Amino acid sequence: MSATNAKTGSEKVSEQSLELNSIQNAIQETPTCIIVGASHGGVNAAFSLRKEGWQGDIILIDADPALPYHRPPLSKAYLTEANDGKLAILKPQASYEKANIRLLLGTKVTKLDQKAQTIQLENNVLLQYHKLILATGASAFIPPISGIEDTSKVFTLRTSKDIDLIKAAFHQTEKKRVVIIGGGYIGLETAASIKKLGGQVTVLEREQRLLARVTSADMSEFFQQLHTNNGILVKTGQSVCAMRSANNEIIVDCDDNSQYTADIVIVGVGVKVNQALAEQAGLTLQNGIEVNHQCQTSIDNIYAIGDCAFHHNQYYNRWLRLESVQNAVDQAKVAAASICEKEVSYDAIPWFWSDQFNVKLQMVGLNTGFDQVIIRKENDDAMKFSAWYFNGEQLLSVDTVNHAKAYVLATKLLKQRSKIDKSALANSDIALSLDRVINS
Repeated sequence: MSATNAKTGSEKVSEQSLELNSIQNAIQETPTCIIVGASHGGVNAAFSLRKEGWQGDIILIDADPALPYHRPPLSKAYLTEANDGKLAILKPQASYEKANIRLLLGTKVTKLDQKAQTIQLENNVLLQYHKLILATGASAFIPPISGIEDTSKVFTLRTSKDIDLIKAAFHQTEKKRVVIIGGGYIGLETAASIKKLGGQVTVLEREQRLLARVTSADMSEFFQQLHTNNGILVKTGQSVCAMRSANNEIIVDCDDNSQYTADIVIVGVGVKVNQALAEQAGLTLQNGIEVNHQCQTSIDNIYAIGDCAFHHNQYYNRWLRLESVQNAVDQAKVAAASICEKEVSYDAIPWFWSDQFNVKLQMVGLNTGFDQVIIRKENDDAMKFSAWYFNGEQLLSVDTVNHAKAYVLATKLLKQRSKIDKSALANSDIALSLDRVINS
């Protein structure tokens, strides 16, 4: 990396031009799969293609210049540790070379012509594909807050560059006052990390409780108390309407006339799907790029995986789009197998996790449509409990706090579609095990 960084701009351009010429020549001679997006989904798709027997070229393209890296640690370890900019990479450079996977990093794809089966790079180079995988992910959503575009030291959190900017700005401030807009998982993880660095943190959430769209009121209350106990000011029901810079400070105004002062602001209020290329190709779009159970789009030789893919979940029998590493990796494997003409079908139960302070939250399933939640507290540890979501007698999902055993059990019960003895489940004097909670 240091040798590459030492080259002049003209040398880099010349070297990249030679590489692109080589790629163009190779494409004319052998079948080529191009993957746009080199995060978890794109990287796993590339290596899965080789595992499934793809003999043609594989080209992996991403606008991020860094060697593909793990994203979940960004709001946690990468933000809090003195890592000298070292990222937790997904694969070492040598692995790509050994698998004959060509990397085009720091390169943006600007156009997709599905009729000509070509993509165009930002330097106007055209590359032809036989198969195309869109792993374009999503970008941070910037809410329509008056003055946000003109206010300095306002950040989002999606890439390593975002974290580098946040860390630099934070360490340059004296009072280290940080306002985080958004009380979802990313906002809360970031709040915990900033607090660990010594920041004065305020979380502003528009809804009346934290995590309102994804969890129960009991779980929301637990996380609000967790953050409050750790010195974070959590304000719910706060809709930010304006912000401005004044005297090296940021003034954040809410629509109830409350006001907060910060040195930096971090916005974590959701994402927007990166679907511009899909729109150009005329692919079917819903809440993302619509795909079938093989991750094929409405055009057979174009696939979509990960955060950008809108798919039908067979377990819950409904269409959805998921933002999780597990989903991206699973769909990558399915797409690769399908491209290699294997009989496959994406059929997975979603799972997620979040680390905040000394708490590990693990979730399996989706609780949409629940009409009952059972909170099971364990006698041996007040910080270990689980929330079980039901629709009638059907178990939909489970949230577990510091409780790996409950998470593993819940996963088994969901996969088996087991009928649950709710009274036994709720009774902490009864051991949490398959034979005790299944209703026979």
